Amino acid sequence: MRKEIKEAARLLRAGKLVVFPTETVYGLGALATDDKAVASIYELKGRPTFNPLIAHVDTPEMAEKYVEMTPLAKKLMNEFWPGPLTLVLKRKKDCTVSLLASAGLDTLAVRCPKNQIALDLIHETGEAIVAPSANPSGEVSPTTAQHVISSFGERTPFLIDGGPCQVGLESTVLLVTGEKAAVLRYGGLSIDDIESVCGPTIRPEKDQDAPMSPGQLKSHYAPHLPLRMNALEAFEGEALLGFGKAPHAVLNLSEKEDLKEAAANLFSMVRQLDNPKYTGIAVMPVPMEGLGYAINDRLKRASYKKK
Repeated sequence: MRKEIKEAARLLRAGKLVVFPTETVYGLGALATDDKAVASIYELKGRPTFNPLIAHVDTPEMAEKYVEMTPLAKKLMNEFWPGPLTLVLKRKKDCTVSLLASAGLDTLAVRCPKNQIALDLIHETGEAIVAPSANPSGEVSPTTAQHVISSFGERTPFLIDGGPCQVGLESTVLLVTGEKAAVLRYGGLSIDDIESVCGPTIRPEKDQDAPMSPGQLKSHYAPHLPLRMNALEAFEGEALLGFGKAPHAVLNLSEKEDLKEAAANLFSMVRQLDNPKYTGIAVMPVPMEGLGYAINDRLKRASYKKK
């Protein structure tokens, strides 16, 4: 098994995807700091939108490299990590995890899996590994290696078979940027156990002000400047974000019209152009195929303005 872990870590550092077991489900992993590798996850899963991904770490200390720790977060980590609990925290200003993994948000989901293979792989890799469930989008999450192979067939990346997952249910997700924990997803750790440590949580079914899961709000991805889609040229004062041949573009998602490259660049480039020296952001057309669906979904959200 040690040989497999070393090979998987080598592949991750080389920008490849690997599949590995956790106590919840099998994960489709990429090096968290590699934009293009993260984009490959969405491409392989056929994910219709860029939902935030979970960054898997081996210790709270590794998590602290990427996110701002709160007293509540530390309390929950000390009690339930390693385990099926994901905490959504504010990204540090110098966070090196891909913005694509955060779906453009200022938060990052982190967790420490209770599985020795996963922990050894993260430690060997030396950085966090982002990993949604290793199955095509919309299918049932895999709890055995055979489930993964059945889903992806010949497209299955390097896979570490660690046997059946012990929990078999995705992790519970909590937003912990404030003094109270808010439930974003129910999962493998019961809320009763969580509340025995941190007190009452904010739950979507009983609290009117409970937050929705990251990525669901229409305006969640809106920059400060107005964003205009399907632009062939920039109006006066606008910054043009190109795709394909665009000599007058300030930045270009992909001159080669590579949708994976465009996805990898999307959030960082929109942020760079969200600058007071421009009056708006004009984005050239991105084809509605493959990752183009997810790119256009996020651009549509970014162009939405509250009335």
